[in-house]
Amino acid sequence: MRRRALSAEWTKLRTLPGTLWLLAGMVGATVAVSAASAAAVSCPHGGCRIDPAKLSLTGIYLGQAIAAILAVLVIGNEYSTGMIRITLAATPKRTAVLAAKALVVTGLVLAAGTVAVAGSLLAGALLLARHGLTPAHGYPPLTLGDGPVLRAAAGSVLYLALIALFSLGISTVIRDPGPAVGVVLGLLYLDPIIAAVLPSAHWHNVVERYAPMTAGLAIQATTGLRSLPISPWAGLGVLAAWTAAALVAGGLLLRLRDA
Repeated sequence: MRRRALSAEWTKLRTLPGTLWLLAGMVGATVAVSAASAAAVSCPHGGCRIDPAKLSLTGIYLGQAIAAILAVLVIGNEYSTGMIRITLAATPKRTAVLAAKALVVTGLVLAAGTVAVAGSLLAGALLLARHGLTPAHGYPPLTLGDGPVLRAAAGSVLYLALIALFSLGISTVIRDPGPAVGVVLGLLYLDPIIAAVLPSAHWHNVVERYAPMTAGLAIQATTGLRSLPISPWAGLGVLAAWTAAALVAGGLLLRLRDA
């Protein structure tokens, strides 16, 4: 049953023309924004507090939105068209349906995310070197042979996968793709704005430590780790907790509610 569910979800997702375009858009947008950010920086004498790895991965801020939209549509489109009834009739074990969707989405986003992160780091390495951000000027090397850079790169790929799973859980709860996309993007992008306008430094740090995006993207930092509101892996753990909560809530409601 589980194998059939996985095969069915893979067939549905790969035959939809929008899937390839969204994955390509995620890669293209991530690399383009990362390259533009790297090209816009100039600090040749080591006087700027710039994290080359984090800067080179700036495009994740945009790429995550496309990953979220893809994941929302995986189940949201079925609810909006009524096809979810056919899916659940073919696979009565509803948690198996959600698990199959989660596995397929995770695999696709991990693959596309790996390409996006690799392209972003390559663009960053080439462009930042031209602008003087090199080890000779006091900046850490932008290579996967450097432990912190490898952690930032691998963590960014995992971040995109967790965002996709988080979005799948939210979409399963809300069922309507439009509002689900709005809720997910609001939870991701509004929290940093809220943190920025809070008058209290304490509450500013609380939001940065526990909001899904600000906490999760701490994984990208390779310099100034002691000044972060939360450590890199702990931040990714916070996002994982948000993701688990969304998937558990989605799974419970999928079992309890009528299609």
